[in-house]
Amino acid sequence: MIKRTTFAFYLSLVLSGAGWHQAALAVEKPAAAAATQPQPADASTVVSINTATAEQLAQAMRGIGLKKAQAIVSYREQYGLFSHLEQLKEVPGIGIALVERNADRLKL
Repeated sequence: MIKRTTFAFYLSLVLSGAGWHQAALAVEKPAAAAATQPQPADASTVVSINTATAEQLAQAMRGIGLKKAQAIVSYREQYGLFSHLEQLKEVPGIGIALVERNADRLKL
């Protein structure tokens, strides 16, 4: 079954004078472009909050960009190693929801 948006796309190409061959080529281009884009880190990646770099933390954690990851590293450098995952809540900008969302991706 063809989705409405796909059908509308093909219909617009045909009505504009483009043939089915051109429509098929137009559909293939986005798929090919998506295949060449870098893939995100493996969802099963587990990183140590005590040893990971800011880049590693940002890549592995959901909802964490480089700025928040750097805040984690800075906190660790200032106060020492984390003794438990929940201690991440003490880092400015990191809340309980963020810690819970990433608990399966983190270790000490």
